[in-house]
Order: sequence, then C-alpha cells, then structure tokens
Amino acid sequence: MRFIYFTDTHIRGSNPKNRTDDFIRTLEVKFSEIAGLVKEKDIDYVIHGGDLFDRPDISISVVTRFAGILKLIEKPIFIVSGNHDIFGHNPDTLDRTMLGLLRSFDFLQVLEKDSPILVEKNGVTVQLSGVPYSYDIDSDPNSYILKNIADQADYSINVVHGMLLDKPFIKGIPYTLVDDIIETKADITLSGHYHAGYKTIIRDGKYFINPGSLVRVTNSLKEIERMPKVILIELSRSSIEIEELYLESAKPGAEVLDRTVLENGVFRSERIIEFKQSIDAALEFEKLDINDLITEVAFAENVPKRIREEALKRLVAVQMKSL
Repeated sequence: MRFIYFTDTHIRGSNPKNRTDDFIRTLEVKFSEIAGLVKEKDIDYVIHGGDLFDRPDISISVVTRFAGILKLIEKPIFIVSGNHDIFGHNPDTLDRTMLGLLRSFDFLQVLEKDSPILVEKNGVTVQLSGVPYSYDIDSDPNSYILKNIADQADYSINVVHGMLLDKPFIKGIPYTLVDDIIETKADITLSGHYHAGYKTIIRDGKYFINPGSLVRVTNSLKEIERMPKVILIELSRSSIEIEELYLESAKPGAEVLDRTVLENGVFRSERIIEFKQSIDAALEFEKLDINDLITEVAFAENVPKRIREEALKRLVAVQMKSL
C-alpha cells in the first residue's frame, strides 16, 4: 500500500509579499506535479497535513480553481484541519469553512481524533487518524499521542497539525518534542505547521515525519535554501519504506523569494559590527573612567571622523545620564 504525504499548501488568492513569482500559478503547477506522481508511483492514498488554505473563508473563485486540480489526483485524499483552515484556532468551526465545504462535496475526508478510518489493500490494513490544530495543542504532549489501535490494523498513521519538533525551539513559543511522545502507538506520526520541517526521525521503530511546507512564504536564509518535497510511504506486511521526493517544478528559493528586506537587515547588522570593530581596533579599553574614554576616542587617529563624532555623542549621553 502506497501513500503520498505533503503539508501546508496555503492556497490563497494573492501573492505573499516575499514572493517574486506568480504564487498561485506556481502552486497550481506543484499540485499538478503531485497528481502526476500519484499516477507514476501507483499511489493508493494521499494525505495532507493541514493548512490546505491560507484562510478559512478564502474566495469561492480560488476554491473552485484548485478543486479542479484536486480532482486530477483521482485517489482518496485525507487531511487534518490546520490553524489557517479554521476560525479562531477552533476545529469545531470546520463546517463554516471552505475546507468543510470540500468535505461536504466529498473532495476529501477530514481526519478526526476520535474517528479513525481503516483502509486495506493486498492484505495490509492501515488505521488513519488525525489531530486537528487547536489553540492548546502544544500545552500537553498527550495531544499527539495515539492510544488506541484497531485489532485488525497492521499499521497506524496519525496525522497532526501542531508544533511537533525534533529539537527545542524559540523560548516563549509553545512546542512539543518528538522525544516527549515516544509512547505513542502510531507507527508513523505525520506532522505539519512547522514549515521548515526536519529529517525523518526513527525511535523504537516508530517514524516521525515532517517534510516541511510545500510552499515557501518567508525569505529567511533557511527557507531560501530549502526545496519543497513530498513523502512516499510504502507499507507491506513486513516493512515500512519512506522516500523523499523533491518537486521538480519547485524553483530555487533565490529565484522566487524576495531578499530585499533580508539583505537590508544584514546590511544594518554589518554596519553595527564594523562600527564596533573600528572602535575596538583603534582603542584599548583598559580604562573604565568615562572621561579618559572620551578623551581617547576624541584623539584616536585610526577612527574615521564621522565614527569618532558618533562615538563621542553616545559616550557623552551616557555620561549625562550618570550625573
């Protein structure tokens, strides 16, 4: 039995500010390539990790445009709702969203926590379950842990949309570590939400996979270097095979992401570093007396005049505050 997994497509009707290409057309091409891979690789089921849309009330014209492309896949599509697919980070609002509309028209099936689905082929039965995004998903590791598997299931795949990470993240941002959910009974945990993704992790024979977002909407260096991919999962009675498939239609980040803001930030940082280095190179800060420091800066010969003036102005300001 074969699955293709991808996540965070963020379908929208306008270009993100950091994209220099026609984002909508680029995304259409990516979906078309995936439809081709489904046929080429003889895929049985498609799984999406959430954030199909960039907002829950995206325009009908955009939904119609992409619904036509989704029909090209011609295989059952399973998905969990992401934070961008629902209102107020509340999965109970799904019926009022465009993702809910597609579900009602049987374009796809939305996986829910307490309603696992069994699929079968060639004597292999797989349980599919999902955990949608919610505002408190990362307040408790148990949100990610699958506790029950049907007796007839040979494998279980649990799809979650939350900040499941391979290593600690920025302080103040809620997240859950893979190491905190090792007790899950899922053979494969598929996650989304974290756009950068991470290399497939295997712990105690269990797989934890996040290929990263199918789209790149930020211009960070990490995103510029990252190439979008999908995951091929093949399950037989005796093995689990995982393969990464990079999209041929995805262009290098440098060609589609605007670096202007990033480069301006780097330029400012470099100027600050140069300022500090020029002061450090010309002066010996062995004296802590502020008056001596001011005098030394004023008469430093290896420091450009404009830098000396700026340094003096700042040092004098500090001195005045201490009076």
